[in-house]
Amino acid sequence: MTPHDETAPPAADAHGEAASPAHDGVVGNPASRIFPDRDDARTDPWSVDLERIQFSPYFSRLSAVTQVVSPSIGGAPVHNRLTHTLKVSAIARVVALQLNTRSRRAGDGDVCNATVVEAAAYAHDLGHPPFGHLGESTLDRLARTELGLDDGFEGNAQTYRILTALDVVENAPRGLNLTAAVRAASAKYPWAPSVDATEIERIGAPRGIRRSPDGAYRVHKYSAYDLDLADLDEARQGVDAEPLRQNIEGAVMDLADDIAYSVHDVDDFYRAGILDHAPIAAEFRGWLDDVLEWRSRDDAEVRAELAPGAGLERLRRKMRRDDPWIADDEAFLAAVSDVDAELVTDLLARPFDGSLTAERRLAGFTDRWIRRFQESARLRPLDTPRAGPVVLSPWAWHHVEVLKFVHKRFVLSRPDLAIQQRGMSRILARSVRALGEWLDDDLDRARTPRRLRELIALAHEQYTALPAERRPSDAEAETLARSRGIIDYVASLTDAQAFALSEAISGRADRLWALGQRL
Repeated sequence: MTPHDETAPPAADAHGEAASPAHDGVVGNPASRIFPDRDDARTDPWSVDLERIQFSPYFSRLSAVTQVVSPSIGGAPVHNRLTHTLKVSAIARVVALQLNTRSRRAGDGDVCNATVVEAAAYAHDLGHPPFGHLGESTLDRLARTELGLDDGFEGNAQTYRILTALDVVENAPRGLNLTAAVRAASAKYPWAPSVDATEIERIGAPRGIRRSPDGAYRVHKYSAYDLDLADLDEARQGVDAEPLRQNIEGAVMDLADDIAYSVHDVDDFYRAGILDHAPIAAEFRGWLDDVLEWRSRDDAEVRAELAPGAGLERLRRKMRRDDPWIADDEAFLAAVSDVDAELVTDLLARPFDGSLTAERRLAGFTDRWIRRFQESARLRPLDTPRAGPVVLSPWAWHHVEVLKFVHKRFVLSRPDLAIQQRGMSRILARSVRALGEWLDDDLDRARTPRRLRELIALAHEQYTALPAERRPSDAEAETLARSRGIIDYVASLTDAQAFALSEAISGRADRLWALGQRL
């Protein structure tokens, strides 16, 4: 079978073993679905999954959800979640095909199902709420501190919840009824907040889980709420995934997301004129001109330093602290030098003026770096919890981290962006609180949006179906379902819908009919 052959039998799984025909409830079968499905008769169940994700209204919604900054900023055509997702999918498929080509040249079979990778890439951002990562952190804070949800809100977990519970497809009571392979590959952080600490001790903390100074583990990234954990566990059994580890297809999707984020966001902000050459050049020269002097300074001094170059030095130390298995001082020096030469000195020194010459220069930069990163992907034994089964080469990994530093330091830390984000945070908080108050109003509860009430009913059904040792009391189930339903509802809005809801629910007369039946 070739990854392009849509009529061939089911693809080999991540271990090179042919998948058995799809049937319900079979552990160890990557083609199995939760519910019986008439489309299981098709020879390629992975393409069915891909189509279901592509035709989902949650997928269409991504065109109106912020990636990093609002598309309206300066009128610049910056990425939204949909354009980002399309590029992640393109990168991921190329990486998957390259891995298979190398494996076949070595005399082995395919190691990666390219269609499963593509489906996971299309799905990976479905759960992102309005206003990008700012919306994610705001909803998480509200969920934990005001709504009593111990598992909070997490965009990756919301993605899995959409795929398996919130979205709809014919002939299934809930969710898209995807195969185990695609569900497992969509879980970038394949655990819930309730992950067993003894399991972490045995394997080691992967990315997304940190150890606090008091010795406790803090799970800050996860791909399933406790409500949806049983489904994720079943999916991972279907692909024989290692505990706390991504499977191969999930690792390729994650790697492609990192590549797109590191390059295309720089592309966006250069076009928009947001990347100011002078401070970026000062930062890079401030570090490169005194490499040995920076390395000789103690941690406390570097943490307090404000001079140009200190940010890059803090990045170098963080990489060595968090990922000593791959971090290397000489590779970091090469990465800073290359980014300085190709991005700072060559590209940013000439402001983007909209000309074809500028477009060609930017396209050359983007294509060159994407191709380098794609070609550097390789299989790796699961010998460290911080690495997945597919990784970038040390050279590429250091370059990705330095490119992401430019974005984080010189875009996300801007005061003008922070001002806008604080306003967006208030929009979401106002809506969450107002919906809660409406649901508590005995005289007017019946007029709350029907979709909201249906989401609450679905969450209640899930809470009452939990195993006895984890099942809340009837009163607790009602409270938790109300909270989860509110979060599910607000998280599913577009940026414009979130703003319109906040305005309308605050009594703005000119917003009376702005939402229509979209609620």
